[in-house]
Amino acid sequence: MQKVLIKIFEEVFIHQLSKKNLWVSGLAQIKIRTLTMSDYESIIELWMRSGLPFKQNGRDSKTMMEKHMTAFPELFIGAFKATKFVGVIIGSYDGRMKGWINRLAVDPTFRREGIGSKLIHELEKTLHKLGTEVFCALVEAPNKKSLLLFKKMGYEIHENIFYISKRQKVDF
Repeated sequence: MQKVLIKIFEEVFIHQLSKKNLWVSGLAQIKIRTLTMSDYESIIELWMRSGLPFKQNGRDSKTMMEKHMTAFPELFIGAFKATKFVGVIIGSYDGRMKGWINRLAVDPTFRREGIGSKLIHELEKTLHKLGTEVFCALVEAPNKKSLLLFKKMGYEIHENIFYISKRQKVDF
């Protein structure tokens, strides 16, 4: 009986180890780079594939993105698997101590491979260099998977804080 249990344990352990090694080697294939305005159309396409809302006349317009990208080019980060654009994260910095994760998207066919975590980590490193002490993210309901990802990355969900905004235009 003990030999059978040892055999089962070894098989499960080896299987889990091989899965982890496959995951790590797959993540090693992901290349991270700063995005430029030449990536604009690809960013929009990725957001659409990922189900992220797109405000073409507001914050996501080419003009607004170029303005933000000119001010903080290092806060536009993309993930690539070979030549395929598979993930994007955009951050902002308030100039004091808060850094924001504004737009995180991973291609649905490449989710659960650690790409979102890698993008968050890269943006956190960049924001930290700018002086960020508090990392923040807004997640639109009912995106439970994103909430779980941020929680796994050490973020705290504040259920007693409300996001309140006043917009000059509906599309912003």
